Amino acid sequence: MLSKNNFKKAALLVAVAAAFTACEKDNQQPEEEPTNAAKEFKYVRLLTSDETSNKLTLIDPFSAAISSFDAKYPLANLYATSSGRYAAVLYGTQNLAEVFDSGLSSHVDHIDVLHNPKWASITANGIKPTHFKSKANESLIFNDGDGTLSRAMESDFNTAGARFSTVNAGLLPHHGAMAQFTNGTYAVTSTTTAGASPNRVLIIDKSGKTVFPSTLAIGAIHGNATDGTHAVFGGFTNATATAGGVLVVKSNGEQRMIPNPDGFGAFRLGSIYYAESAKKFIGYVVTKGAYLIDLAGDKITPIYSGSDAFQCKVDYAGKNLLVLTLDGKLRVYDLATGALKKENVVISATLSTDTYKPVLEATAKFAYIALPGSGEVHQIDLDTYSVSAKYKVSSKPVRLTIFGFESNDSH
Repeated sequence: MLSKNNFKKAALLVAVAAAFTACEKDNQQPEEEPTNAAKEFKYVRLLTSDETSNKLTLIDPFSAAISSFDAKYPLANLYATSSGRYAAVLYGTQNLAEVFDSGLSSHVDHIDVLHNPKWASITANGIKPTHFKSKANESLIFNDGDGTLSRAMESDFNTAGARFSTVNAGLLPHHGAMAQFTNGTYAVTSTTTAGASPNRVLIIDKSGKTVFPSTLAIGAIHGNATDGTHAVFGGFTNATATAGGVLVVKSNGEQRMIPNPDGFGAFRLGSIYYAESAKKFIGYVVTKGAYLIDLAGDKITPIYSGSDAFQCKVDYAGKNLLVLTLDGKLRVYDLATGALKKENVVISATLSTDTYKPVLEATAKFAYIALPGSGEVHQIDLDTYSVSAKYKVSSKPVRLTIFGFESNDSH
């Protein structure tokens, strides 16, 4: 049994030991706060549409939240607006276009959440709406069925009963395209025979009046992009379609042709992209691969040359080019240099005969691939090339777009 003095000594030793332990804990480095390095940006959103269902699926990769919305029809084409807030939803065979509102708004240094995601109020009823373009806060749709443009400003998107206005330049119906110049005019394709492939480009104003006529006739134009001053259109050199190149149209009316590389063959670059951050034009065709279009040097050079590239996309910021080939391999190229950054197999092989193949989009951190066969969207970490998440979206997702903002900063 402890004496009173011994008890006091023991108690003192316990107190000192406790104090020392507490001090030791206080001097330890605090545990690191978890970071978002392995997660997508907080305000990035994905939207998918399905081959047979009229459901649109919205994915918030940061929180892994998935929600669905009733679209009017299946197989809707999806396009992000340049502001990042909205996605255009085009039903080509039903002569209808709608707009989906993410509810997010950018204030440069932060993102505001204005409301829950929803359908915007505006609609367009052009005949066979097919191609969509967006610059600043203006959106344009080319209506193949009557050769008109549908035009709207984002300030009207949530006005009850709002409709896109019609720009009629007297064009004949054709599978056409347009590009917006910074000065407010548009480069639009034209044809001399209704339903035939376009072979000329003219510049019009917002009323449809011709500002600059076409000065070059080429063959079977398809695919275009703009940097605000130049509009680049893929096509054949002439009506014989034995050689191809790109038609460069300047906002001042000047037009010239840049031929495809020697030995390219009877192919055209049917998809043209402009990478905003890299300030580069890229041309792509599934039978030949992806090519850099150098306006200053008037030449076209290969980035990836091969007949197996079935998806080719510029990432959301416009810094990198991603190429997905039939063997399931994903390649990422730095558009500043054209160099291959990384490559690896990320999905199973795809049959060239499949009507609807996997669809690719990407941010700075992740690639996203919609897989019609599994009804999923796979999220691929671009650092590790591993699948970091799988999102079950619908039975056959065949369209995919990214919108929103590559930011984690809130108000």
